[in-house]
Amino acid sequence: MATHVITGAGSGIGAAVARRLHARGDELVLHARDAGRAKELAAEFPGARTLVGDLADPDRLSWAFSHQSLPDRVDSLLHVAGVVDLGTVGELTPKAWHHQLNVNLVAPAELTRHFLPQLRLTQGHVLFVNSGAGLNAHAEWGAYAASKHGLKALADSLRHEEHAHGVRVTSVYPGRTASPMQAKVHQQEGKEYDPARWIDPESVATTIVMALDLPRDAEVNDLTVRPGR
Repeated sequence: MATHVITGAGSGIGAAVARRLHARGDELVLHARDAGRAKELAAEFPGARTLVGDLADPDRLSWAFSHQSLPDRVDSLLHVAGVVDLGTVGELTPKAWHHQLNVNLVAPAELTRHFLPQLRLTQGHVLFVNSGAGLNAHAEWGAYAASKHGLKALADSLRHEEHAHGVRVTSVYPGRTASPMQAKVHQQEGKEYDPARWIDPESVATTIVMALDLPRDAEVNDLTVRPGR
């Protein structure tokens, strides 16, 4: 039975992945930004453990974790949580930049640092749900794309550093996926949101579980998932 630490399990891709792993009997440790959210996740996934810490304030994650019990065993660390705020470089404030960089890049690095000892023991897996914006940047996506380009660099460096320890590292780059984040993006773009046009989170979850379950003789490094409609 594998143990998975998952961020972003409350909705979208993270929730879809958590449901898959929970249904097959794996152990889940679900990250939540606060105690209220942790209670909701525990109710949704009976038997799952929760871990509370605000990804928007990565400097305090170490302090938050020191007051909680971290799992002794971790087979995978799944970074799914993310935030987006569109705007031109001429409009975005430092607050908007810091928020996206903290949640999308610095916090995943800090979480990885905390769980690397357990992951090395199990020869586990670190999986980053990146974005198409982590490969190509477009107008008004500067801050978000910068955070996701940075996340790619983090994953690539980590893969080289941890190869000798047997830790696998995967980046998944979904295109637009039907989720609350996508609804927010459409609102910011001033466009009508039709979830049927975009990737179902379950489809992305399928690719993630495939990467996790791949036999040890192979490793998925980068996986791009695009809308098929």
